Amino acid sequence: MDNFGQLFIAGLSGFSLTDEEKDFIKNEKLGGVILFHHNYQDPAQLAELVNSIQKLRDEYPLFIAVDQEGGRVVRFQSQFTQFPAMMTIAALNSPKTIFEVHQVMAKELSACGINLALSPCCDILTNEENKVIGDRAFGRDAETVEKFISAAIRGLQTSGLLSCAKHFPGHGGTLKDSHVDLPLIKTSLDEMRSRELIPFVKASKSRVEFMMMAHLLVDAIDNKLPTSLSAKAYEFLRQETKFTKIIITDDMEMKAITDRFTTEEAAIMAMMAGADMLLYKTLGEAKKALNGIREAVKKKTLKRDDIIHKLTKIEKCKKENFESYQPIYIPKIVDSFNTEEAKKLTISLKNSIVANA
Repeated sequence: MDNFGQLFIAGLSGFSLTDEEKDFIKNEKLGGVILFHHNYQDPAQLAELVNSIQKLRDEYPLFIAVDQEGGRVVRFQSQFTQFPAMMTIAALNSPKTIFEVHQVMAKELSACGINLALSPCCDILTNEENKVIGDRAFGRDAETVEKFISAAIRGLQTSGLLSCAKHFPGHGGTLKDSHVDLPLIKTSLDEMRSRELIPFVKASKSRVEFMMMAHLLVDAIDNKLPTSLSAKAYEFLRQETKFTKIIITDDMEMKAITDRFTTEEAAIMAMMAGADMLLYKTLGEAKKALNGIREAVKKKTLKRDDIIHKLTKIEKCKKENFESYQPIYIPKIVDSFNTEEAKKLTISLKNSIVANA
């Protein structure tokens, strides 16, 4: 059996693993899982779920990913420290505060076994009508966003989490939401280099472990294919940011992709284009995509050597960042929540935000 499952991060159905999910994770050597609201009751349950996932690992632990940005994008609420949106915090003009916020986030998440934060957003809010990004961005110009990117990445990665810069090449100027349609961007390459790309270059220099490729139609890069399926877009990312680590797609179940391609087609195209890992919110679609990849390798539509190169990169990341997995001791989790550090930070934040209003 090959280990092509390492190329995937996929979602789960509930608070605990079904037999089907256990079989898929173990037999296909799944690369990682992404967790959502429907996977969370409380920190103890979350840790038990992660323990049960990691028990099925092959050689290295799975990536356990989550979108926990603060503001309106928060998957785990009760007992986790709740922070305002990044734009609100960034308005205080303190990279140190951004660092401390991400440090607290990372400590709470890693206490429950999460090891990959799908953040920070490197998007610049250049279109005030843009609701999908909105106050998730650190600011409205490249200089502001760039200032906080390194602090966010360091806060996460010095406290137990890998981080992922998103959504390349920048989702902040769009009107459409790629969850429901394919946004069109008409910005020139020169404009992108002088604005949208600056935070991603900063993220790369800050040694971020992942970058996420968005589902966008960018005329100046490729006027036919979404960036997530375009070889030109992946080459552009590598060249412009000098990023050599893992590129993961945004969720491949977004309508920007599913309205235009079959699951199998899109997975094969993304892999051929240059994606290292594919993200799916459900296990069912990940299965279909994996079968498509396997068939494409058999037919030599996808080169086995290219797949091996991606797998080697994933293994290198896990080997360098993860020690052998030690099951989380559930009774100790309580020590990581409601800490004095978190309380002081939230009080200080509230006071500063009020004073800054």
